[in-house]
Amino acid sequence: MNKVLLIIQREYLSRVRKKSFIITTLLFPLLYLGFIFGTSYISTKTGTKLKIAIVDSSGSFTQQRIDKVNKDYPNSTLTLVKENPADLGKTFESKGYDGYVVIPANTLVTKAPDNLVVKSKKTLGTVSDVQVKLNAVWNEIKYEQLGIDTSKQHLLNESTLNIKTENMEDQTTDGAVAYGIGFVAGFLIYFMLLIYGSQVMMGVMEEKTGRIAEIMVSSVKPFQLMIGKIIGIACVSITQFILWIVFVLFIYNLTKAGVSGMDNNSFSQAIGSIQGMFASVNLPLILSLFIFYFLGGFFFYASIYAAVGCAVNEDMREAQSLGFPITIIIMFAFFIMMAAAKDPGSPLAVWGSIIPFTAPLVMMGRVSYGIPGTVPYWQLALSMVLLIVSFLLVTWFAGKIYRTGILMYGKKPTWKEMFKWALRK
Repeated sequence: MNKVLLIIQREYLSRVRKKSFIITTLLFPLLYLGFIFGTSYISTKTGTKLKIAIVDSSGSFTQQRIDKVNKDYPNSTLTLVKENPADLGKTFESKGYDGYVVIPANTLVTKAPDNLVVKSKKTLGTVSDVQVKLNAVWNEIKYEQLGIDTSKQHLLNESTLNIKTENMEDQTTDGAVAYGIGFVAGFLIYFMLLIYGSQVMMGVMEEKTGRIAEIMVSSVKPFQLMIGKIIGIACVSITQFILWIVFVLFIYNLTKAGVSGMDNNSFSQAIGSIQGMFASVNLPLILSLFIFYFLGGFFFYASIYAAVGCAVNEDMREAQSLGFPITIIIMFAFFIMMAAAKDPGSPLAVWGSIIPFTAPLVMMGRVSYGIPGTVPYWQLALSMVLLIVSFLLVTWFAGKIYRTGILMYGKKPTWKEMFKWALRK
């Protein structure tokens, strides 16, 4: 046991002391925040503001209405012009317009045109803002011709039906919130399995190609070496994940307290929605299950990655070819998780959350909807028991492959040979 602890300590310290670990831990959340806010800023500041001329042959689109929508939707500018459409088609570019729209003369509430076409000599990209503006003007025209006053307009615009899903046995869970939490939890496990699972494989390859394993197996058993490496790298991933969580909570509390100094109504609403999201789910239960399925899935797949790593020599292409089937299985589990997050009660979601190969991801896409409402206790218990049993069997199976493969050099083993190693007494 002491030897395994020493291996765990060595694997853990050798990785957390690397500059790459420190840089990744610090930069990942910053880059993620920068990506979110940066793309929003770029899309807002660099978007093309269209200048569109409006030729109104119906007489309903007044300049007062055009000015009002220009103020409400500043991403484009509409200008009412009194000019012959044929002449405007030749001169609109020289007058500074990106395009023009002609409103037909017979445009009425009872006879609206099928399509309005923005005519231009260049590709404008999206003209959705122009469409929104014209529809806003058109709505005012309809209200006026139908005799609907301002109070009735507000009533029509604000009176909408909003659907919210509730589980009858867990009425505190919102379906949209449950989907978001389940998807994020499943994605994090998917991300960690791919990143740190491959690190187990690469770590085993480094020790094998550097002949370090030959020295270490003289003091410890190959199985102890494999378990120590897997647990050590798992501790590294947990450390990094905890640091990311601390960072997120720090930013959350900072913005909640108003320290950031951002007096923005939309930002305050976003913070309020996040608070409501956390309040609407059983957060301690979700976090506990996340830790269990993350560790269970990691140990399950890391054992397979370790077995593959010990069977690979110095050729990286060989490692990629042997590790590719494992990656495909993890990606397949991710796709099932996305389907389960949308429909957690479907047969695909139920069986995907029970089968050990897909359970770590798929179950996290379901449990956020409520236990025992959506996920009965027996399904959760069966999934957890099967994952534990499968992890023990896979670890035993991979350990026998590891025992032979860690000291084999100069030969490219096949999957068939690796199974023979595992079945050898």
